Amino acid sequence: MRRLYNILFALGFVLSAPYYFLRMRRRGNWREDFSQRFGRYTSKVKQAVSNRHVLWIHAVSVGEVNLCTQLVKALEPRLPNMKIVVSTTTTTGMGELQKKFPSHIQKMYYPVDRPKYVNRALMTLHPQVVVLVEAEIWPNFLWRAQELRIPLFLVNARLSDKSYRGYRRFGFLFRPLFAAFTGVGCQNEGDAARLRTLGCRPEAIHVVGNMKFDAAPLEERRVVDVPELLRQLGVPEGARLLVGGSTHAGEEAILAEVFQRLKPRFPGLFLVVAPRHFERGKEAGRDLTAHGVKFAYRSEMSVNSRYEPRSIESLLLNTTGELKYFYEHAAAIFVGKSLTAQGGQNPIEPGALGKAMVFGPNMQNFEAVARNFVASQAALQIPDAAGLEEALARILGDEAFAAELGRNAMRVVKENSGAMERTVDMIVNALQNSSIFVAGRRSRPRPR
Repeated sequence: MRRLYNILFALGFVLSAPYYFLRMRRRGNWREDFSQRFGRYTSKVKQAVSNRHVLWIHAVSVGEVNLCTQLVKALEPRLPNMKIVVSTTTTTGMGELQKKFPSHIQKMYYPVDRPKYVNRALMTLHPQVVVLVEAEIWPNFLWRAQELRIPLFLVNARLSDKSYRGYRRFGFLFRPLFAAFTGVGCQNEGDAARLRTLGCRPEAIHVVGNMKFDAAPLEERRVVDVPELLRQLGVPEGARLLVGGSTHAGEEAILAEVFQRLKPRFPGLFLVVAPRHFERGKEAGRDLTAHGVKFAYRSEMSVNSRYEPRSIESLLLNTTGELKYFYEHAAAIFVGKSLTAQGGQNPIEPGALGKAMVFGPNMQNFEAVARNFVASQAALQIPDAAGLEEALARILGDEAFAAELGRNAMRVVKENSGAMERTVDMIVNALQNSSIFVAGRRSRPRPR
């Protein structure tokens, strides 16, 4: 089974490598620490983990890194003698790691799932615990961790219909891997049932809720002064912001069209568009231009940038990590990847800020969360682009209704908080109740 997986993985890796190298090149900064993807680390990294008890947390990309920020803050006081290492897969994820975590948290790239690279990484870091955020299952990594008797945790686990079908179809490969987890913190009973079906031991599963409800209100150092930025753009005082967050292909065009129809009804309306992947900025810009929207790229602005009053109608956020600051000042928010793509983006962040929001029919990745918001009259879910215009007009035209949506959203977030603490309890209690700690210290696993 392992041989077959590694043959298929090698073929897939070779065939897909040009595509992923192109993506990394478009995102930039891909050369820095590139060797870490193959389990090769500098002497500085090796020295940082030498003779330390290492807790390794893996966060795939930007969304998971944001979650990790709060998770690390909660874990550090409970496990004060452990060296925390956080890995990511994408260059954008690494950029967020560098911005969000202090120097004593070791940041690195996750190894490509080949036996040689995985073994190098594990034998260099010697982690006592590995925590995977959401469903990030790489067989070679988990097989080698099992051989080294390293406790494995899966937190904030969620399974889309597509991933669930895939794991079931290849159950002969994945069932033993799911069974290896010491603890699994899942978001709801539906995910718990699916995880049991996939092979997770019932005693390892804990329904703790969605950690993103706790991570959303996290207060951070301000890095963007939105009012000043709007003044630089020549936006009049008191203008109302329509924010399209984490949009995907086709949604920028829909927003531009809707924006042009709303402008006569709501003078001074200003559009902010943030593509989910910043490298799509040029494509998104072409869609705005095609619909007659005059915009500026955020990446091209500096402290000296100045535009004539009312000469710019829209700001295109082709940057990473700034969307939340514009959410804070929004009059209405559209949550992307919900009209022209499947899955949806996170509605919890605008909800935690008490903002009126709209999303489309495709919220599969946040199905339970979206259903809760809609049922609590904390968000509007619309079937299509025509419904988007109608919903945004209602929010912009009725401030009392918009305020009610925002209050209800904040209540939903508050009612669902606590998952972070329950997750940390699960990890700490499992470690304290196991035999991996001897007199409060963990001996290193011996390679087989």
